[in-house]
Amino acid sequence: MEEQENRSGIFAGDDPFEIARRWLAEAEATEINDPNAIALSTVDAEGLPNVRMVLLKEIEDSAFVFYTNYESAKGQEIAATGKAAFVMHWKSLRRQIRVRGVVEKEDGPQADAYYTSRSLKSRLGAWASEQSRPLSSRGALMAEVARVTASKGPNPARPPFWGGFRINPLEIEFWADGAFRLHDRFQWKRREIGEKWTIRRLNP
Repeated sequence: MEEQENRSGIFAGDDPFEIARRWLAEAEATEINDPNAIALSTVDAEGLPNVRMVLLKEIEDSAFVFYTNYESAKGQEIAATGKAAFVMHWKSLRRQIRVRGVVEKEDGPQADAYYTSRSLKSRLGAWASEQSRPLSSRGALMAEVARVTASKGPNPARPPFWGGFRINPLEIEFWADGAFRLHDRFQWKRREIGEKWTIRRLNP
């Protein structure tokens, strides 16, 4: 496996999480909106894929973390399978990162700290929204927001049905645009969490 730097700045021997953090930092200077947006994919009970945009909130030393309502469609699908995938795409940099892996909840102090860091209206909104479930009208939603605002006060605790998910990757792929569609693709892959990565360059 080549060890020298290729034109995309990917080193085959590098830590993939460090590469991801570096690429995200570069995207923060070029993307107009939400450089940390990811297209998150799950599957339902019939095996039909579901995909939606969410915001990645942390790249840890061995995992990727986002937050949501556990009772939402994605929350229930993740709970049923324990698996998810996502892609981050930065049009301005012509790069993307693809991740597939197993998922665990982050519903402890780390989730509490992130929830507390959100704006008050966002915290109250997490209580008010029965995410993914039918809603009779926007008026009904705003009435629930008003009810929650009156009952929860200025410092609401994190809802028990809202928290984080940590995606522990089994595969991470870095893609960078190349001339004439001769892109750079590098894949980190392992069969089980904790195993050593197998790293290889892929055809574009």
